[in-house]
Order: sequence, then structure tokens, then C-alpha cells
Amino acid sequence: MELAASWAIIMIVTGLYLWWPRDARGLAGIVYPRLGRGGRTFWRDLHAVVGLWVSFFALFLLLSGLPWAKNWGAYFKEIRQVTGTAVAKQDWTTSRSAELAERRAQNGGLSNGGPTGGGPTGGEGGDEHAAHHHHGGGMPVLAIDYAPLDALVATVAPLDLAPPVLIAPPRRAGGDWTAKSDAQNRPLRTDLTLSPDGRVLKRVDFSQRHWVDRMVGIGVAAHEGHLFGWLNQALGVFTALSLITLSVSSVVLWLRRRPAHVLGAPPATRASRRPARSPVAFGLLLVALGVFLPLLGASMIGVLCLERLVLRRLPATRDWLGLAA
Repeated sequence: MELAASWAIIMIVTGLYLWWPRDARGLAGIVYPRLGRGGRTFWRDLHAVVGLWVSFFALFLLLSGLPWAKNWGAYFKEIRQVTGTAVAKQDWTTSRSAELAERRAQNGGLSNGGPTGGGPTGGEGGDEHAAHHHHGGGMPVLAIDYAPLDALVATVAPLDLAPPVLIAPPRRAGGDWTAKSDAQNRPLRTDLTLSPDGRVLKRVDFSQRHWVDRMVGIGVAAHEGHLFGWLNQALGVFTALSLITLSVSSVVLWLRRRPAHVLGAPPATRASRRPARSPVAFGLLLVALGVFLPLLGASMIGVLCLERLVLRRLPATRDWLGLAA
């Protein structure tokens, strides 16, 4: 999924770069389609206009999902460490194993039969060698006194935190309890540190978090459609339908001009023979995207090697793909 998102970003950015009008007269075919023209002009305008409008929403959705992708999320963490913007605990996970580890931590670090409240301990993200670390006895089970829970609920309930609210026991004997709003609209989230007798020792609202965490939290909430209600979800549906329209119109345009027995790009028409964009600038754009999206950069190098070392050396394959000799 992360690789597909990375290639979607490069398709949108390079598509806008190559298409951007240089000698347009008016806004027809750019901001709005010429629906009465029919034929190829209709499909071209549909593809171009929808692509222009949806690009902003699609890029936002794709970019806002990167911080919780496994590879780019780890890359982002390293950048935050280098730039000194890292925090002790971020409000999102970057993989299934990290999610399971976070769930175990919220359950008080209990495992192997302890009263964890349902957090899985085996499978992905589990420590399959834990028994060796504890002389075959498994992970130590922390005995939790749940007697303070009623007092803690009485303290937290009047605060009207955005639901659902999670209350977790301490990770060590005699430690403090925690309560947090786990609302899907992340700007509404609040974290509390509680003493066993029910006093609020510390409160951290969303506005008090590091600006990087606030940006990511807002992006994740918008990505999931929870930031501003039904309109947020409607924009997500619009983006999905627009991307489907782009895919369908591109196939129609290719079928109308496809070369016989060749998968490669259709030959350029007289109308499309415009001065080419700077190849140097385009190359720098690709390099920048490859650095910003390391998984994309690695896959681009792999595709380049496959084309240069294999596909271009096979005449039939080379001709079918429309590659230069």
C-alpha cells in the first residue's frame, strides 16, 4: 500500500508538471471541461480537468497517510531524531507490530495470562524469545490492584473527555494510572496522569503537543474522515470517484489512439507536439521525490535497472513496450 501511494504521488506530481498549460487561451479544458465538443476532446478535458481539481485532495490524502506507513514512518522518526523534534511517545503507530506493542503497553505491560484486557501477546510483534529471557518462565506478570478504578472513573467522568476514554493501570507497582481520550477526531484528544487516589497529576491537551504531532494528528483525522464531519467524508468520496474517473478516462484515451500490437504510448499528434519541459528540471523533480519517498526511490532504481539491463535487450519485449533501442 505504501509503495502504491508513493507511485500515486509521483504520477500526480509529474502529470501536473508535464501537462501544465503553456499556451492556453482561456480556462476551457483547464478549469472546466468542454462537454459539447464530444469525441476525444470530451475525454481529454474530462481527464485533465478532473485531474487538476482532484490532485490537491488526492495529494493531501496520500501525504497525510505517510507518517503511519511502516517504512516512511520509520524514516520520519529518524528525521525527527536528527532535527531534535522527536517526542517521548507519538500518538500514532507505524506498523502492525508497533500497534500490538502499544496495545500491550496500554494494558499495563501484562502478558502470558495476565489480566491484560484482551491485548494479544503472540503473533506479529510478539517477543517469541521472551521465555529464554526469563529462564523459561515467560514474561513476569505484574499484580495490579484495581481497587482505585472506581475513584479514577469518578474523577475522569466529569471532565467530559471526547469518547472513547481509556483508563490504564500503571506499568510498575505503585506507579501512576493514565487516562486518555482515544477519539478518532484527534484534535479532541487529551491525556491524563492520575494518582491511585484519583487526583489529576498532569493533563496534556492536543494544543499542548509539539507542532509536528499536531500537524500529523490533524492530517490523520482528515485522512480518516473525522476532522469536520460529513463534509470531510464527502470530500473523501469525491476524491475516490475522481480518481476512478481519471483511471477510466485514461484507458479510453489510450484505447482510442493505441498503436497496433503495442503496449507503449500512442504516437504524438501535431497538437501535442509542444516544446518539451526541461529534462534537467524533470530529472531533479524525480530525484527529489525519490529522496522524499525512499521506498519510491528504491523502486525507481529497480525499474530503471530492469529496463536497461533486461527489457531493452529483448527485441520483442522492447518493441511491445515501446522502449527506445
